[in-house]
Parts: sequence; C-alpha cells; structure tokens
Amino acid sequence: MSKLTLGSYPHMLGFEQLERLLERTAKTSEGYPPFNIEQTSESAYRITLAVAGFSESDLSITVEDRQLVIRGRQRDDSAERIFLHRGIAARQFQRSFVLADGVEIGEAIIENGLLHVDLTISRPETVVQTIQIRKG
Repeated sequence: MSKLTLGSYPHMLGFEQLERLLERTAKTSEGYPPFNIEQTSESAYRITLAVAGFSESDLSITVEDRQLVIRGRQRDDSAERIFLHRGIAARQFQRSFVLADGVEIGEAIIENGLLHVDLTISRPETVVQTIQIRKG
C-alpha cells in the first residue's frame, strides 16, 4: 500500500510546502510540555503551555517558516547546589505549531506556571476573478 500525499491528488496544486510543514511538525511532537488550544472567539485562539519552573528569560517565542516555535531552556545550576533527591529536572523543550495564512501572533503572557500565546485569524475576502480566454 502506498502512502497518499497531497501531491497525489490532481486537484490540489501548490500544497507541497504544507505537506513538508505537517511532516516536520509530526516528527517534533513530543509530550512535554503539555498544552491546550482553545478557541476564545470566532477569530481568535489561545495556546497554553504548562511551563512551571521557567521564567520569561528561559522562554523564547519565534515564527519560523509559517511555524510558531516556543522554546524553553532552564539554566542548570546543579553544580552550585547539593540535591538529596532530584525529581524536578532542568529540561529544555521545543513546541511547534503550523500557522495558516492570515494567522497573527498576539501577546504572550506567563502566569502561575502557564504560558498563554494569543492568536488571531484574519479571514480573507472572497475574490472572484474572471480569466479572459483568447484565441491562440
């Protein structure tokens, strides 16, 4: 059985980049940190990540090639401290979310160990274009 790709559908033209984005995102999806995605209005969403132990300076949020990328890296100060038990690791992470055209990043807020990233979607107007046919 062969794998179906967007390119194997003859009526879907120019979606090769979307397919690459989906494959890349599927490869980087792990379970940490856990997150929620909620719809906050007709044209707005909020991504919330559980980032307990991370400060604002430990986190970075970028948009790279139509992907929202959230990274966390805690400073490892274990050399300065003596642990009798270490159950909380200084763990780094990277979470990626593929963005559709028209999605804009709003503000990012960290509170009570949760990072909230607000997104808005601008719906493009429907455009009808008539193509003239000429004799060859």
